Amino acid sequence: MTTQDENHTSVVRTERGLTISGTRITIYQIMDYLKANWPPELIRQWLDLTDKQITDVIDYINIHSDEVESEYQSVLTQAEENRKYWEEYNQQRFARIAASHSDNDPVWMKIQARKAALGMK
Repeated sequence: MTTQDENHTSVVRTERGLTISGTRITIYQIMDYLKANWPPELIRQWLDLTDKQITDVIDYINIHSDEVESEYQSVLTQAEENRKYWEEYNQQRFARIAASHSDNDPVWMKIQARKAALGMK
């Protein structure tokens, strides 16, 4: 289900949250760029948006700032939880993989030599 603000037809609510109509770009992505001090024109060009889309998004963020900021913080929290989960999962996975190889395995030795040459652990 989507809902639109009459005055900001480029902004719709989807199952992904607030998005730019006709795209998969969320308002939260735009906020990342705005918080990094990107000028709206650069954001527009980078994400291949129209002037109306970027204007509608920025107007929507300004008008509904409390609601949008609250949702943005929720998105950031969820993203951090996901990052931590996958980081821990991958650490455990990589440890299992490393433990399953013999130091005398020629393929393993070649990989280790390549990693050393690249300055990796």
